[in-house]
Amino acid sequence: MKSIGDALRAIVPCFAPVGVTRRPLLEALGSVLAEDIIASADLPGFDNSAMDGYALRHADLVAGRPLALHGESRAGGPPPEALPSRCAMRIFTGAPLPAGADTVVIQENARTSDAGVLFDPLPSAGANVRRRASDLASGAIALARGQCVGPGELGLLAAQDRHSVCVYQRPRVAILSTGDELRDIGEARTPGTVVNSNAYTLAAQVRLVGAEPWVLPIASDRLDDLKAKLDQALRADVVLSAGGVSVGEYDLVGEALRACGVELRLWKVAIRPGKPLLFGMRGAVPVVGLPGNPVSAMVTFEIFVKPALRHMLGHPAPYTSLVDVELTHDHEHTTGRTELARAQVWRGAQGGLQARLHPLQGSGSLPSMCGIDALLVFDGRSAFERGSVVPALMLRALVSQAEPQFA
Repeated sequence: MKSIGDALRAIVPCFAPVGVTRRPLLEALGSVLAEDIIASADLPGFDNSAMDGYALRHADLVAGRPLALHGESRAGGPPPEALPSRCAMRIFTGAPLPAGADTVVIQENARTSDAGVLFDPLPSAGANVRRRASDLASGAIALARGQCVGPGELGLLAAQDRHSVCVYQRPRVAILSTGDELRDIGEARTPGTVVNSNAYTLAAQVRLVGAEPWVLPIASDRLDDLKAKLDQALRADVVLSAGGVSVGEYDLVGEALRACGVELRLWKVAIRPGKPLLFGMRGAVPVVGLPGNPVSAMVTFEIFVKPALRHMLGHPAPYTSLVDVELTHDHEHTTGRTELARAQVWRGAQGGLQARLHPLQGSGSLPSMCGIDALLVFDGRSAFERGSVVPALMLRALVSQAEPQFA
């Protein structure tokens, strides 16, 4: 059996990007840039005020001596006149700085009278002024290739007058569940059947990564039906199957894949849950055979398929970092395979991350995948005492705190 690391090194590089495409800005959200974005304009595009207040020459400021009020500058208004010496101009946030001014005093520190405007306390030179190109200069790289497009990136692209952007194409991922025991939602609950929940969990996981799921009809435990549906699935960019990869008499996925021309490169990983993982290639199409147990399918997706799809989507760093957590109870681990245990994680009173295992850890227990934050990695020894520090693969950000964490 392969270790998790060896399996990842065998699988992830095979998920090559399928191409690039140009998308309108909002449709590019969550995608990865396939080009460097060169700034076409300075940001800010002109010297402007960061606050409501008064624009002036810092050299004109003398404690206790007012400056004459001269004109106004507002955002979107006409360009302001040049500022005469020993004068101050009323100015508003975002408004252009008049020629001659180099400082803005906030209005809370100004007092007007018939004699003019008096300032106390006096500001430092250049206070509250946003200089042209101080954030980004025209011709500089605004966003680098490989950067994920989030709300901030969309805003910056819009500020550069970009209507669209070149991003890595989202792969189409075929999802094929196998097994005579499976039924679709709403079908008769005949004895011995179970709902095909894997189709929904895997489609959701694929979509959260940023790829496009394509759920196929259930394949029965007949070689001809399996082969026909796999032939259809292999039209996608990636194929995920669920079930039929173990050693039972009706576990026929490996045989069906070989019949479809798939070169099998890996079978079985030293992991719990998820040991009977299968991986192969047909041409440029990666095929991952996931176990049929719902938890095993979801866990092996997180460990192997998620980083592979992120690599395919152009992410330069496709792996999720492990973080250290402290166990709040003892745990017995069966050695021989790396155990990935579902857990809740929170920040303790001393600031460190603490973890408690879900009471259900069976590979078919779907409730154990609800409300959890991480997969804890147990390996190397059989006993982990309370207070032991173990690695954790975070599945989501920590849940919201009841009280604000800011000082």
